[in-house]
Amino acid sequence: MKVFISSLISGFEPYRDAARRAVVALRNEAVMAEDFGAQPNSSQVACMQGLRSADVVVLILGPRYGFVPAGSTISATHQEYREARDSRPVLAFIQQGVDPEAAQKAFIDEVQAWEGGFFRESFRTAEDLHDGITRALHDHILAKAIAPVDQGQLISDASGMIPAERRNQSSTTFLALAIVGGPSQRILRPMQMEDPKLGEQLEQSALYGDNRLFDRTKGADVRLDGSDLVISQDRGTSIRLTEQGAMLFLLSLEDTASRDRMGGFGGMMIVEEVVRDRLTAALGYAAATVERIDATQRLSHVGVAAHISGGEYRAWRTRAQQEASGSSMQISMGQQERRPITLCIRRAALRLDRAPVIEDILVPLRRQFSQG
Repeated sequence: MKVFISSLISGFEPYRDAARRAVVALRNEAVMAEDFGAQPNSSQVACMQGLRSADVVVLILGPRYGFVPAGSTISATHQEYREARDSRPVLAFIQQGVDPEAAQKAFIDEVQAWEGGFFRESFRTAEDLHDGITRALHDHILAKAIAPVDQGQLISDASGMIPAERRNQSSTTFLALAIVGGPSQRILRPMQMEDPKLGEQLEQSALYGDNRLFDRTKGADVRLDGSDLVISQDRGTSIRLTEQGAMLFLLSLEDTASRDRMGGFGGMMIVEEVVRDRLTAALGYAAATVERIDATQRLSHVGVAAHISGGEYRAWRTRAQQEASGSSMQISMGQQERRPITLCIRRAALRLDRAPVIEDILVPLRRQFSQG
């Protein structure tokens, strides 16, 4: 695999060398401007040609913006990023503990704001960078690898975790999201499931972590349900973890803003941004949990199933549609069956390609409801 290393060159040599070492240690080919030699074209044209020949781009951003070529309004590295982001995976590494120039800060903000689903990580030293690139490339390789798993069985197992729909009830609308790893095997021993540290770690992540799922003003209950570990709050919100590393999330889709604005009708709405937020947090939580319980990566794929329960008489809107339509709404009174939305992905996609996974779940979910 060819890996193009994009960064400022002058004064950044130790970091580029660390990047090269990480790339070749995994038996990949580093594509770097330093190796191009004499070229009939300009150095930037040569770099663009090198980038287009690569399979992956490693983008390294420090405090300096760099030289802006004649005829352009952005730096060479900035040009390389924009060329790469729509055509190949970008693994971006942003230096911490430095004061970036104004133009570089704007560049960093652009990279961090892009929702293309590529990998972003911070570093401080050259060794931090080396380790981070090694991990990211390793995960990328795993994401593309083919493993001997029964994808149909994974999807079936994930769908089987979704609770049965309870008809004719006006209870709170929930997102049920099941994630099942494969090849199927036991990941956690019974003693590990009983270890209070595991429950405490999962509880803390749900309350205060980067992918918070619970209301931090309320307590959470941690218990064993048979052989499964369950972390729950009131009103049905819960996370279930099995010995096989499978997870089931039950997350309320109640939207306080809609309820306050539309009174009783607010409870009849499914707000797209709320669903997206729940999916984003749950998939992020699942990715972190899988890394914690299966650090040696015995699971290579995951089956995913998503379903919205308690929503048979509800309409789907975005916040913008709410603002435009006021308190009026149309809802479907039909009782059509809504099957879980399913897909099978490589495990590393939970970390590296989460944004497209979210879209592949969200869009089919939206189609199951009237656009009120």
